[in-house]
Amino acid sequence: METERIAIEGMHCANCSALIQKMVGKMDGVESCEVNLAANNGTVEFDPEVTNMPAVIETIVDLGYGATVIPREGRAAFDEERRAREAAQHAYDLRMFVMALVLAALVMIIGMTPLGMTLTMPLANAIFGPDHTHDQMMLVMNLVCMVLTIPVQFVAGRRFYRGAWGALKARSANMDTLVAVGTTIAFAYSLYVTFSPTTAGKMAPFETSAMLIAFVLLGKMLEARAKGRAGEAVESLMSLAPKVAHVHRGDELLDVSTDDLRVGDVVDVRPGERVPVDGVVVQGTSSVDESMLTGEPMPQEKAPGDEVTGATINGNGTLTVRATRVGAESTLSRIVEMVEKAQGSRPQIQQLADRIAGVFVPTILCIGLLTFIGWLIAAAMGDGIDAASFEHALMAGVSVVVVACPCALGLATPTAVMVGTGRGAEQGILIKDGDALQQAGRVRKVVFDKTGTLTQGMPMVVAIACGDDASEEDVVRFAGALERGSEHPLARAVLMYAAEHDVAIPNGMVSDFEARTGRGVVGCVDGERFGFGNELLVRELTGAELPAWCREFAQDGKGAHATVMYLVFEAYGVAGAIAAADQPKPSAAEGVAMLRDLGCDVYLLTGDARGPASHAAAEVGIDEGNVLAEVLPDQKAQTVATLLDPAHEELVAMVGDGINDTPALATADLGIAMGAGSDAALEVGQVVLMHDDVRDVARAIRLSRATMRKIRQNFAWALGYNLLLIPLAAFGILPPELSSACMALSSVSVVTNSLLLRRVRL
Repeated sequence: METERIAIEGMHCANCSALIQKMVGKMDGVESCEVNLAANNGTVEFDPEVTNMPAVIETIVDLGYGATVIPREGRAAFDEERRAREAAQHAYDLRMFVMALVLAALVMIIGMTPLGMTLTMPLANAIFGPDHTHDQMMLVMNLVCMVLTIPVQFVAGRRFYRGAWGALKARSANMDTLVAVGTTIAFAYSLYVTFSPTTAGKMAPFETSAMLIAFVLLGKMLEARAKGRAGEAVESLMSLAPKVAHVHRGDELLDVSTDDLRVGDVVDVRPGERVPVDGVVVQGTSSVDESMLTGEPMPQEKAPGDEVTGATINGNGTLTVRATRVGAESTLSRIVEMVEKAQGSRPQIQQLADRIAGVFVPTILCIGLLTFIGWLIAAAMGDGIDAASFEHALMAGVSVVVVACPCALGLATPTAVMVGTGRGAEQGILIKDGDALQQAGRVRKVVFDKTGTLTQGMPMVVAIACGDDASEEDVVRFAGALERGSEHPLARAVLMYAAEHDVAIPNGMVSDFEARTGRGVVGCVDGERFGFGNELLVRELTGAELPAWCREFAQDGKGAHATVMYLVFEAYGVAGAIAAADQPKPSAAEGVAMLRDLGCDVYLLTGDARGPASHAAAEVGIDEGNVLAEVLPDQKAQTVATLLDPAHEELVAMVGDGINDTPALATADLGIAMGAGSDAALEVGQVVLMHDDVRDVARAIRLSRATMRKIRQNFAWALGYNLLLIPLAAFGILPPELSSACMALSSVSVVTNSLLLRRVRL
């Protein structure tokens, strides 16, 4: 199977997207088709041996919509062309609306105000003479209104006929059907009033169809503008990628489009420019701002051999970078694709809207017909059916057809999902699909992996003790001399502490250096033999047990919950001790507190012994009863499974830091991966926290709850609007003109309500 994304133009309501899904989904070889009304795109999964994308595009075009495959490469040029087409369409829609509004206003002035007779009097005099009758005057006024309405009906309103015809060919109906039917009936009745002898002297209601179309066009313009704002997050992400790169080709340095870059190309990144590719620095040093990826505000120093990520910002030096990933394979492109996929996905709650949309338009047409018949029956049972009662019945039926709004129903979920996932992406919270967005809000238990998730993933010096003949500086200096050049985490902790506290490490060579597995290291400096290691190394070098002060430091003091290493001189014994521990992330305690405020139980899952695990839990605010310690890696998934709710009422989220936690992440109801943009994090979990911030777990849950709240509000508005206004229209309380204005504003209100998610405090 292959999967392609399609840009779709011309959709107006939920029935449009449902129609495309239905017709493409019925094609041989198509496994699935999902269409997003708010994003104006779709995703098709198909068997390339049975069908192909040109056939899919042809099917969509035959329905009356525009469709183009979204390319994986050359995306920037495609989006620029698409934005140009959308801008041209918006300009065209604006011209049509202005024309419709002006002509509709003239029709209303002529047909509904005394000024109309004054304006048309010269024409009536020219045709029938100054002694014309009242009926002749009305005929002239009707003819003028007809001429003014025809461009509105068949030029500005052509889009509705085209959409209705496409739906009719597929034996379906959509919002265009409602508008086309309603305005055509109103226009046809106005023609009847104009030319029928039985209605001579009566003013034809041409303003009804003209104002209907003008208001609907206004609503569609406002809706398109609001939908465009809903997709701003993806555009802002894509705008981070530079369009031009300085590439070494032979002996020349050329400026080429980033779309033309290849793996292995060598590019120069000048000060202040964005890095155009994912790659490795081959020359130069500089600081790089990676905040768009990691959320870390401090620039990171880069030197030859270091990796850089596309769209990060180079600092004050020039870097030469060899490309390792370009185009669709780059980190930024994968993030954009992930966000777009999430925005185009359909959460389970959308199924309700889909079921309603499937029967909405036919039901409304039936209600409109029954309204018309009902008013005629009521008139027949009263004073009889005359021209006035017939017109009243007809206008009530038209009002029902026009006031109904499937658009609001269709936009209720996708616009909220678009804005919600976009807001998350701006905050470094990548939610992979609509179901994950929906599930996150129902999480009531959050299980954290310890190392690298709640903690920083590397030990840091937390305490130093020394004997009578040494100072803390001496202990660090000699331990650092032995550990210089080592990649062991404890060695890095000692050297980092020395650098932070300006402790000078001796430059002399360590002779007779020896690494003793499981114990430590030994060597000589200036003829003095000493070692740095654990209790076993102390016994080997001195033949004696640890001094009392060392035991107190390791068991009861600051080293009780840390790994303790001893600096021991073969000649006279232990000179000092250094305790190093994996410290909680600065955001861990606050993140746990935020989750508890949201009503979530927080658990710690680790393979560590009970003592260190309990100490780490206490530091970040996790209850002792929620510490799941001494759990082997292959048992983590089983442990998470014991927390699951069989009824799926209270969901469990597992938070891990990459590929090692995959089984547990998959077992939980919601897998959340923390990885600061690592490949593993992008592949694992339904939610990816780019900034490696524990607080983002709570923010993701808040975002989900806020988004689901907006979806429910949108549904309540869309259903409530139709349930309230359709009866008002049926009972003749709402005239067609006002009905069209209400319909136009209903979908705009849904999109606007979704846009308020951008202001939600996370």
